[in-house]
Amino acid sequence: MDLTSLAPLLGRTLFIVAHPDDESISCGGLLQHMREACVVFATDGAPEDEYFWSRHGSREAYASLRESEARAALAAVGVKGSEFLARQARTPLIDQRLYLSLPAAFNALSVIVERRRPECLLTLAYEGGHPDHDAVNFLTTQLGRRFSLPVWETPLYHRNAGGGGVFQEFVEEHGEVIEHLVTGKELEAKLRMLVCYKSQFDALPSFDGRRERFRPQFAYDYSRRPHSGKLNYEIWQWRMTGEEVCAAFVEFSSAVAPLGNIAK
Repeated sequence: MDLTSLAPLLGRTLFIVAHPDDESISCGGLLQHMREACVVFATDGAPEDEYFWSRHGSREAYASLRESEARAALAAVGVKGSEFLARQARTPLIDQRLYLSLPAAFNALSVIVERRRPECLLTLAYEGGHPDHDAVNFLTTQLGRRFSLPVWETPLYHRNAGGGGVFQEFVEEHGEVIEHLVTGKELEAKLRMLVCYKSQFDALPSFDGRRERFRPQFAYDYSRRPHSGKLNYEIWQWRMTGEEVCAAFVEFSSAVAPLGNIAK
């Protein structure tokens, strides 16, 4: 298996995701090849809406379960490095609400970068699938600038122009996308990771466990929606809109770092 094109990700890599299971779906195979991987979970994985946690008794119990599942999943492939940002930030980092806590999340992430000293940052794509995914992409961009680190990204899901679901593809794709095919014992280990997420079994079948895709991070304009169509979380009728999420990015950038015109 030739991983030469993915060499920047195979050393001391900090993988910043939004929720437990993001790392297994998008990178469970490649994680097994990283010399010193550390996965940072940027939210507690437990939304405020009772719909998500009612069968677990409380939101806090659900958050605790998701953390336990994440620890078991990482152990299944021998990844020893993990950080749960909700335990470190001064402000609660609640699933679906990360865009409202950008300063606290950025400060906590900066502490981790200073302590871990990664060679490369990896995160989820800016694609309008989940507001937390977009928020970690934005935050990782800011970290890359602050610490002069290369940033890569990997897609999970979004909606196309007709409203249909698109999985593991970037909104806009060019020649820079590198696909890693997960097979054999590597796939078996990745499947062991996914099995750890029993609380998420309803969602996991949508993804192809053999397919992982990466690219150096696209130069996004965070003042603009990820794409012009309906965003996935808008179709799900969650409480935020794409414009509100973008406004939070612009407000943070104005206070902390210049946003600039970075659209390609």
